[in-house]
Amino acid sequence: MKFVHMADMHFDNKFTNLANNEELINKKILEQRDVFKKIIEYIKQNKIELFFISGDLYEQEYIRKSTIEYINNLFKEIPETKIFISPGNHDPYIKNSYYNEFNWNENVHIFKNKIEKVELENVNIYGYGFNDFYCEDSGIEEFKIEDKNKKNILVIHGSLDSSKIEDKKYNPINKNKLLQTGFDYIALGHIHKLNYNTEENQKIVYPGSAISLGFDELGKHGIIMR
Repeated sequence: MKFVHMADMHFDNKFTNLANNEELINKKILEQRDVFKKIIEYIKQNKIELFFISGDLYEQEYIRKSTIEYINNLFKEIPETKIFISPGNHDPYIKNSYYNEFNWNENVHIFKNKIEKVELENVNIYGYGFNDFYCEDSGIEEFKIEDKNKKNILVIHGSLDSSKIEDKKYNPINKNKLLQTGFDYIALGHIHKLNYNTEENQKIVYPGSAISLGFDELGKHGIIMR
C-alpha cells in the first residue's frame, strides 16, 4: 500500500505576510498551483493508491470557484487513487463551503465533524473534519480502533501537545493519548513545519505545508510519500 500525505496548501491565501509585494504574491500563487500539479503527477506516475489531505487545502474566506474547479480537475486525473480530505480551521466543512456545495469527483471523500471509518480491503481510513473555524475537542483522544488485524490510518487536523492558549482552539491533542488509540499512521495537518523521522517508528506525522507561505517559514517543505 502506497500513499501520499500532505496538508496546509491554503489555496487563495492573500499572503498578507509578504508585505503587499504584488510580484511576490503572484509568484507564490503560481507556485501553489505548480506544486499541487506536480504532486498529482507524482501520484499518477507512481500509481499511488491513497492520497491524504489533512486540512487547510484552501482559504474559506477567499476561495474562488475557479480554484476549486482547478483542484477537482486534477483529482480527475488520478481516478484510481482514493482521496481523503479532513477539513481544518481555514477550510471547515460549513454550510456554504465548497466541501458541502461543490460536486467533487467520485474518488474524493471528505470527512465531517464526527469520527468516521472508511473500510478498504487492506486498511481502514479514519478521519475527522472541522465544522467551524475552531474546534476544542474532536474526541479522538478517547477513541479506540476496532480491527487491529488491519492497518489503521487517521487523517486529522489539529494541534499536538499545544501549550499556547491560542493553539487550544484548533483541536488540541495529547500525543501520548493519541498513540494509545492504536493507529498505525496518523496523518496530521495544521503545523507548517515538517515533523517526520524525528523518532524511531514514528506514527504521528506533520508533513508541514507543501510550500513556504511566507518569510517566517524557512526549511524543508513538501509531502510525505510512503
